[in-house]
Amino acid sequence: MLLTNQVAVITGGAGLNGLGFATARQMAAQGATVVILDLARAEPAAAAARLGEQHLGLVADVTDKAACEAAAAAVLQRFGRIDVLVNNAGITQPVKTLEITGADYDRILDVSLRGTLYMSQAVLPAMRQQRAGSIVCISSVSAQRGGGIFGGPHYSAAKAGVLGLARAMAREFGPEGVRINCITPGLIETDITAGKLSDEKKAEINATIPLNRLGRADDVAGACVFLASSLSAYCTGITLDVNGGMLIH
Repeated sequence: MLLTNQVAVITGGAGLNGLGFATARQMAAQGATVVILDLARAEPAAAAARLGEQHLGLVADVTDKAACEAAAAAVLQRFGRIDVLVNNAGITQPVKTLEITGADYDRILDVSLRGTLYMSQAVLPAMRQQRAGSIVCISSVSAQRGGGIFGGPHYSAAKAGVLGLARAMAREFGPEGVRINCITPGLIETDITAGKLSDEKKAEINATIPLNRLGRADDVAGACVFLASSLSAYCTGITLDVNGGMLIH
């Protein structure tokens, strides 16, 4: 198995139909001990229990630096190491440029961008001490193509910021054995899209995608497993597109 004896932390991972939980499920299947972080209302402990009793769910708000540090400390106390972090937590809002308020901007960027920084800061000391680790940051095709279907310009800005942050961290921590990479999903069918696309609209979108379908959570999860594992041992600072060919560049 690809992740035997590895401890993997996944933020925003409690939604059973989301990218985070799909990643947790695949990583557990590859031998990892998985820690799911999410807000209390998402019930991360219950989500982790679905994977098996050896896995852990913790309540943590990634916009709160102290909460991120406490979560990392709890993982280290329980398991003694952190090998993988998937910065998956993110929120979106479908509004146009002139409709974005300051509160909207702060809310969207706080979760995706500030949360990626704070959680990375929380695990990096342990990874540096181990001289090994993999951080996978979830960005979006909307950062590359200038907007998406469900996210406004501030969402694109947040996800573009994730790309820049991850690349800079990759340069900084590569010499210490820590790899940091990004995934840019295309339109993936999750709870965010559920009930919001008619069959006609899906067919219209599919016609623009070379693989002729919307993405599935497991498509992104598989890419996360690859970047977490030794199969990608010589990859850092990369952006891995998982979009079915929606954007070829």
